[in-house]
This record gives sequence, C-alpha cells and structure tokens, in this order.
Amino acid sequence: MSEKKIPYTESKLYRIRHSATHVMAEAVLEFFPEAKLAIGPPIADGYYYDFDLGKNENGKPITFSDEDLEKIEARMKKLLKKNAKFIQSSMSIAEAEQFFADEPYKLELIADLAAGRLDENGEPTAEAVTEVSIYTQHEFVDLCRGPHVGFTKQVRANAVKLLRTSGAYWRGDENRPQLQRIYGTAWENKEELAAYLERLEEAKKRDHRRVGKELDLFSSSPEVGSGLTLWHPKGGLIRHLAEEFCKNEHITHGYDLVYSPHIGRSTLWETSGHLTWYKDDMYSAIKIDEDEYYLKPMNCPFHIMIYKNKMHSYRDLPLRMAEWGTVYRYERSGVLHGLMRVRGFTQDDAHLFCRKDQMPEEIDRALNFCLHILRSFGMNKFHAYLSTRDEKKSAGDKERWHEPTEALRDALERANLEYDIDEGGAAFYGPKIDLKMIDALGREWQLSTIQFDFNLPERFDMTYIGQDGEPHRPYMIHRALLGSMERFMGVLIEHYAGAFPLWLSPVQVEMIPIADRHTPYADKIAEQLREAGLRVDVDSSSERMNKKIRNAQLQKTPYMLVVGDREKENNEIAVRTRENKNMGAMSVDAFKERALAIIADKGLNL
Repeated sequence: MSEKKIPYTESKLYRIRHSATHVMAEAVLEFFPEAKLAIGPPIADGYYYDFDLGKNENGKPITFSDEDLEKIEARMKKLLKKNAKFIQSSMSIAEAEQFFADEPYKLELIADLAAGRLDENGEPTAEAVTEVSIYTQHEFVDLCRGPHVGFTKQVRANAVKLLRTSGAYWRGDENRPQLQRIYGTAWENKEELAAYLERLEEAKKRDHRRVGKELDLFSSSPEVGSGLTLWHPKGGLIRHLAEEFCKNEHITHGYDLVYSPHIGRSTLWETSGHLTWYKDDMYSAIKIDEDEYYLKPMNCPFHIMIYKNKMHSYRDLPLRMAEWGTVYRYERSGVLHGLMRVRGFTQDDAHLFCRKDQMPEEIDRALNFCLHILRSFGMNKFHAYLSTRDEKKSAGDKERWHEPTEALRDALERANLEYDIDEGGAAFYGPKIDLKMIDALGREWQLSTIQFDFNLPERFDMTYIGQDGEPHRPYMIHRALLGSMERFMGVLIEHYAGAFPLWLSPVQVEMIPIADRHTPYADKIAEQLREAGLRVDVDSSSERMNKKIRNAQLQKTPYMLVVGDREKENNEIAVRTRENKNMGAMSVDAFKERALAIIADKGLNL
C-alpha cells in the first residue's frame, strides 16, 4: 500500500482554494451588488462559485462576460493583498435565517442543515444542526464550515486565476433557476500555477471532442438526440479492434460471452430493486401487450436470469459471464460531455459467480486480467482505491464483509499496486476496487471496477447445490474492465492525443507517390501490404509531396511511405513516421516485417 496521504479536504491547498472562493465572491458582489449567492466549494484543481445575477429585460438570465471575469480577477487580487483575517463564528438557525433573509439559496441551505438533509455544499448529511458556521473576511459574510487559511495574504495573488464561466442549474435540477458559475484555480505559488495552466493548454489540445472531430472519429446530432454517439468509419474501426481484442482475451481467460436484450419487463427491475432505487435514472416505460418494459440501465439482472435458467452444482462454479451490453441512463443535459458522459453506452460488463472458497482466487484473476488488458492498450500507470463498509447503510453483517474486503486488499498487495482506502465509501451491497489509469498528463481516469454484491443474489434467490446436497448462495462479483466503450475511447484519444499505437490506428500506412507516374507503383506496394494484414491508403491527389506528408501527419497516420523514381527502380520505399522521423529507404519485406512485429507486440514505438 502507498504511504497514507493527507485527504485533499485536510490539505493546505484545499484551505487556499476555499479561501480564494470567498474572496472571489466578495469581488463579484462589488460589481454585482444585487447578485444572490448559492454555493462555492473547492474542487479538484480549483474551485467555483454559483451566482444568481437576475434577469435582463428579455427575461433571460444575466451572464458574466469575459470583461467581467477580468475585472473580478483584478479586484480579487487586490482584496487578497489587504490581508484580512478569516473569522469563524456561529449563528443559531433563527439568527441565520434573519441574517440571510435576502439570500434565497442560503435560506434553502439553512433549512436543509436544520433538517439534516444536506450540508452547506449540497452534499447529503446525516445530522440535523441547531447552529450554523459562518466565515467573515473584510465585510463579506458567508455560510460556511471551512476550513480556511488564517489571512487573505496566505492566498498569493500571483497564484490565482479565474478560468471560465458557465451556466449551472441550482441543485443540478433543470427545473430550478439557472445560475452563473465562475471557475477558478489557486496554488501555493506562481510556478505551480504556471505549470497547471500549461497542463490545461495541453489538455485542450488533447480534448477528445476536438481530436475526434479533426480525425473524423465520431459525432453527435441533435436529430439523433443529446448524449447519443455516432461512430464514423475510422472511430468505428478503432472501437471494433479494441472490442475484438478484448473479447478474444476474455475467451482465452475463461469467460463465456453472452448477449441480452435492450429492454426488460418491469417485474425484472422490481425484483432487482432498480425501480425502487434507480428509477430517476431510467427512461420511461414502454407499453407492450399491456406490460411495461424499460430500457436497461444495467446488464446484471439479465446475467442473473441466464444463471437461473438451470440448477447449478458446486462443480459448475465459477461461472464468468461477459457481455458488451449497451445500456441507457437518463443523464441531465448539463452533465453530458462528449464521450465521457452519455445517455447510451456499451459496457464491457462481466459477472462472476463463485463459491466462497473460490472467491480470493477469482478476485486475483479479475484484477490481473484488468491490468493485462489495460497494459495491452499502453496504459501502465495506475492508482487503486479500496472502498470499505459504511457501518450505517450496508447490507449484510460486518463479518460477511470482512473476507471479501480482505481478499480485495490482498489482491492489490499481490499486484503491487499503489492504493488508498476509501473508508465507508462502498455501496451498500458490497466492497469494491476502483482502478484508475494515470494518463500522459498525470490525470486519473476511472476505468476498471471489481465490485462485490451481497444484495442481488438475495433478491433473485440465487443458489447452487453444494457438496452437502443443500442449496447455497453463490458469491457475485461485478467486473467492468474498460468501464464503457464510449468513455474508454475518450480516455484513449486524450491519452495518445489521437496518435494511437500502430495496432489501433485506423490507417496504419499512407502511400505517397511523388508524382502521378508513381501512383501505379504505390498501388502495387499498398496491395502487398494489405495482403499482409496492414491497413493502407494511397494519396493519389494532385498535392505536392510535402503537403501529402503533412496531411498524413495531421491525421496521425503512423507511417508514410514515399515512392518516386529511385524507389521504383530499386523496388524500395522511403519510410517516414508521423513524428517526422526519416527512416530512409528499405525493402517492402523489411518494412512489413518491422510493422507486423510491432503490431504483434502491441508496441508503442514505431
């Protein structure tokens, strides 16, 4: 296990960002004195604050302009330099309601705090309060539990930056008022800020939506609907190659591939509990022959029904079912984001059913399989999180949780993975491992999950006949490896900035004839390479050679094979890479052997 890290919420950086948020809100009120305050929490790498600026004469919400942002940032920096003290105090619920009488969003937060529903940041809380925490700096007062730095000067003015604005619905509910959100960032010094802004610029270049458009990989259409992806030929080919590889590896590693429908009767979702606990994230029922059917939000109940189709003996276990199953979940329009957050997506879903004595080995197998697959895609840096039992809301007794939790912990140790413990962070139905990949920019992406489930086997009364001739309950493990194909493709695009490994590149070789008279020779070489299994295009356009090379590089094509009089005469090709490395002339067979070896090894270097 890695050394225990200080939680972000207890770190110096968290206090700096929380303090910067309040100073930003203070600056906003100087320019927009009628603005109403909502919430302003620190987030990963920064902070935000939501404001209601009122409406214009056309009834539309007033928004921040770029000029507003510049003025607010400049004023914020001056306020920071005044070195005002952050002072904490408290108010009774009645006093707070009177003090914030003109702040409708604060009044709602106070009511939620008093009832024990939500905290100051809108997160669920279990405790009702009789007093609320208040923080003051200069003349600005906010409902806040902290923590903050001691004085405003401890937030360095040259290490803060306001980044952008956006609309945000209050409570994330489209039926509530639309607020105006300002995002900012703050660091301990200007060097850290500069490095972060540089990373942001690189992240913009790698943004999968931008790269996906440049390389013609995928799109969306308002006629089709928000959050629904259209895969273009190149993007579809990359996805096919990824899926085909993974499916073959699943078969090799003892999984059975299954398929299930896109809809299921309401009774299935009632038994699973989805209609009780998950209905808000499901689409409306479809009426068929007087019965109600629902688009599936998950594949699990179908795999359970395949298991229950016949009686199983202890000798049959473990069973490992895998499916590339497309599911549909209602995501609010405000959270949809390219391939990362969509409404229809395909999960590489697997469910493992095993005996208690088989459980530790199955966890090891599942974790090592996840690592094998991800490393095959060139993803080699990981950080794991082990989510443990919440004493207040977990199904099953504590003893039942102990063995699976320890088995997950032991598997992480044996795999030599850095991991953190998410105390009490497990779902109510079992402990889990979340495996996050660290990309080329050092960002963490959630991909693989290995999740125990004590709930569904009970709800569906799953059994197998044990060695004693009696029925026993199997252990059930959910295992998503890539997560969803859409999100994985988005991560893959950003990790490689579109310059995919050779085996995944939709076009692996671009033949570049120098002049029209060299096109027949280029076609001949292309055919030889295609017969060997390489994906080859021939640029027979009238563009000059250098423009053809540039076009291929912009499309991130791994190899450009230039052919002219000399290459034709010597039966050779001149090889260049997308990084503009000139590898010189070589025979077709030599190139073919090199490329096929890289593909076979799933190599990253050309």
